[in-house]
Amino acid sequence: MTEPGAQPPTHDESHGGALGSRLNWLRAAVLGANDGVVSTAGLVVGVAGATDDRSTLLTAGLAGLLAGSMSMAAGEYVSVSTQRDSEKAAIAMEKRELKEQPDAELEELTDLLEDRGLSREVAREAAEQLTERDALRAHARVELGIDPDELTNPWHAAWASFLAFTAGALLPLLAIVLPPSGWRLPVTVGSVLLALAFTGYGSARMGSAAVRPAVWRNVGGGALAMAVTYAAGSLLGAAGV
Repeated sequence: MTEPGAQPPTHDESHGGALGSRLNWLRAAVLGANDGVVSTAGLVVGVAGATDDRSTLLTAGLAGLLAGSMSMAAGEYVSVSTQRDSEKAAIAMEKRELKEQPDAELEELTDLLEDRGLSREVAREAAEQLTERDALRAHARVELGIDPDELTNPWHAAWASFLAFTAGALLPLLAIVLPPSGWRLPVTVGSVLLALAFTGYGSARMGSAAVRPAVWRNVGGGALAMAVTYAAGSLLGAAGV
């Protein structure tokens, strides 16, 4: 008769890993949107310091949006591809070790389960059952923290970063070109700071961190970026550059 507790470690690992993966994707989307807001806002506000020509502002904003979103997508693709390659290599090594030294691997799995709070006897029984069912999957999940069926997808990551950055960048772009000339700067600054407060709040809640410091850091950083670029644009505009 199997004692209670023999199966739950893998169950918890699966659901915990899936939840962690979803939270990571959501956090990456929020941070990507935040990057789109800050970088594009800094760009268009800086240009607005030099000129109030709508077509110039639109051109600069679109260039910043496309350059930023493509850069984010390419960077995420390369990063996640490297992670996926590492995961595949780790799984291949684990598969080889299971073939060459199954007894040592069974002992290692038992130790890992025992470290998670099971008694030695229950850990041994659970390790034997998991090994009989699917040894590679058991070791991948418990030892490596990897689900062989859900390896990270670089294309998903690239598209998610591209879309998140684009969504964030559209806010300052539209805010700077749609209002009448006299309202462009205050509308852009106000909408950007509000968006940054929202993304700061979201990232803090997802990371279980204090909300107020995160919001103030986010808003303060965005305000500083816009102030610096606007000052630089104004100086260049005044100098006729």
